[in-house]
Amino acid sequence: MIKLGVIFGGRSGEHEISLMSATSVIKAIDKEKFQLVLIGITKEGNWLLYDGPVEKIEDGSWQQEAEAALANDPDKYGITVLGAGGKSLKSIIDFALPVLHGPFGEDGTIQGLFEMADIPYGGCGVLGSAAAMDKALAKEIFAKRNLPVCRHLMLQKEEIEENLQGVIQRTEKFLPYPIFVKPSNMGSSVGISKVHNQEELISALQLAAAYDRRLVLEEGLDCRELETGVLGNYNPEVAAVGEILPSAEFYDYKAKYFDGGQSKMCIPADIPDEIAQEIRVIAAEAYCLLDCSGFARVDFFLEKGTNKVYLNEINTIPGFTKYSMFPLLWAEAGFAYPNLIEKIIDLGLERYKVRHR
Repeated sequence: MIKLGVIFGGRSGEHEISLMSATSVIKAIDKEKFQLVLIGITKEGNWLLYDGPVEKIEDGSWQQEAEAALANDPDKYGITVLGAGGKSLKSIIDFALPVLHGPFGEDGTIQGLFEMADIPYGGCGVLGSAAAMDKALAKEIFAKRNLPVCRHLMLQKEEIEENLQGVIQRTEKFLPYPIFVKPSNMGSSVGISKVHNQEELISALQLAAAYDRRLVLEEGLDCRELETGVLGNYNPEVAAVGEILPSAEFYDYKAKYFDGGQSKMCIPADIPDEIAQEIRVIAAEAYCLLDCSGFARVDFFLEKGTNKVYLNEINTIPGFTKYSMFPLLWAEAGFAYPNLIEKIIDLGLERYKVRHR
């Protein structure tokens, strides 16, 4: 029986979303096939082993019953951390399934740890995770391949601190209002603002800069928000296209997770077949271009009036509750939630074996 380490929590601003996703994943995994080892990471960076009720993960109370998995002081982490307490991470798990959203989980950092420890894991590798996580970098790569992306501008936090007025002038010269201001390395719409004037722009820049030193500003399109799921390694499969019908002006953090079900998902999306096929082709090309593997959700905009498709971003560890878009897209294709998780594990083992030939 495979000892499956489910890694959840994390130090990012998406910590709570990870707890929600992990709770659903843990409940769905076939306990007759996998021996679960639950490893939670606190907001402070402590790694804890947890063996209590799954229900306590989502509300955060799991930490009260957990014990140290690695060194219990992040300030003392070093090259010997895996040997702390006489245990190594590899000795307690055979396979790692990170259910971590945002920085320190979805950006290639923990994937690099698994590579160093020679542990097979689910999802994208170091390169794919890092490239997809940085929205500014990913857009530049997509543009070089002539994939359709909206007009955008990259900024550094230092530019804002040193010359705010210069940044405002440069932004207003290049992008008309409304403008979306985003931290380059975040997900779940954390730190994102839609701004309509200079006053809102200043506040949005400061908010985004609180989450990341790299920012991306995008033209605000009058559009529909579409998503599809990709599954596979060398020859990925692409699911149907779904549509987000947000309860807010855009699909922000509150609308995604805390609007009481007011936002809706339409699967498949009510769009012409040729547009759906165009989206699926672009999704597969973008996925392979960033060297993604395992699984990812690829997000698009469909401009109203013109029906022009724009590639938005790739999420390498998308929301994974049973009500999230990614599992629902594959459910529509015939993949039940537990089978989808097992497929992701199989793909991780496949990639591990290829790398070790």
